[in-house]
Amino acid sequence: MNRRSFVKNAGLLITGAALAPVKVSDLSPIPPKNKLPRWKGFNLLDFYLPDPTWKPVNNTTEDHIKWMHDWGFDFIRLPICYPYYLKFDRSRNITPEEVYNIDEQRIAAIDKIVQWAFKHNIHVSLNLHRAPGYCINAGFHEPFNLWKDADAQKAFYYHWSMWAKMYKNISASKISFDLLNEPGMREDMNDQHAGVSTVPGLLYRKIAQEAAAAIHKENASRIVIADGNDAGNSATPDLIGLPVQQSCRGYYPASISHYKAPWANSDPEHMPLPEWPAKEHGQTVDKEALERYFQPWVVMMNKGVGVHCGECGCWNKTPHPVFLNWFNDMLAVLYKNNIGFALWNYFGDFGILDSGRTDVAYEDWHGHKLDKQLLQLLQKY
Repeated sequence: MNRRSFVKNAGLLITGAALAPVKVSDLSPIPPKNKLPRWKGFNLLDFYLPDPTWKPVNNTTEDHIKWMHDWGFDFIRLPICYPYYLKFDRSRNITPEEVYNIDEQRIAAIDKIVQWAFKHNIHVSLNLHRAPGYCINAGFHEPFNLWKDADAQKAFYYHWSMWAKMYKNISASKISFDLLNEPGMREDMNDQHAGVSTVPGLLYRKIAQEAAAAIHKENASRIVIADGNDAGNSATPDLIGLPVQQSCRGYYPASISHYKAPWANSDPEHMPLPEWPAKEHGQTVDKEALERYFQPWVVMMNKGVGVHCGECGCWNKTPHPVFLNWFNDMLAVLYKNNIGFALWNYFGDFGILDSGRTDVAYEDWHGHKLDKQLLQLLQKY
């Protein structure tokens, strides 16, 4: 699955974070306080694509939501492409004016899954995976740039105001808003090969602050979450003091999480077979390195910022035993630090159902192929 553009500079930032001079012995044995619950669950990709006429990545039913609850999970993240719920002529590029043309039928399709989650006591994190003027993915021609154009920012606030009004009377325990998936600077929003760089801190703060204000105008208790800078990889001190929590990623090191992924590697077929502990740039990456990688997020928590790992997991080409050993250590580090997680995804290449792995002894689960080992690992934490 063409998950996203996995840019080189993000990988370098991950490496730098992992090699930061933090000794595990210096880390507090007492789990830090977290303003966010330790939610655990999955990303659902029903609305991940910009065109509702395309074959959906997921076809989630209420039974699928019920299984999550029965298995002990309490969280779903819904990454949404904003064009999915718009009306416009899709035979041409969208105009700036058309980003306001809301299709109520498509909104209702999203709300159906949200209501199923409410029914089964599962928290929903509504995320703009593609927002007006920005997405880390290809697949849609943006009419403006969120980081440069006031019209794009105005539209961004409008969309969040719309969602805030829709759920204004719903408890904060049931739904939260994740502003923007994996922010990063791209000069030309439609040059998907350019990669992304760090969003200037004050610019990210301004946009997050305005979006949160639009949301809190409707419901002051709504939980608002901002993904880390540098495509989700970097804890963002520039946002401290805002009524905004933060979301990290669990893909380190990419040589394991994105082994042979064609969108993440220039020569995927000639990558060395991954091992855990791993070797990255001549240095060992092990559980202690994972501790160091997540330490900046622990710092955020100690400064009063809630943290949740909005995405984590491993593409299906990594040998299953290597994946499970690595992921066990990652989940252990998150658990130690009182940080919840959401696997990318539920169905599909990263998921527990129908992942397409060739080295898994699947169990049949109502017509789906269930990775029971991965399910039990997730339940362990």
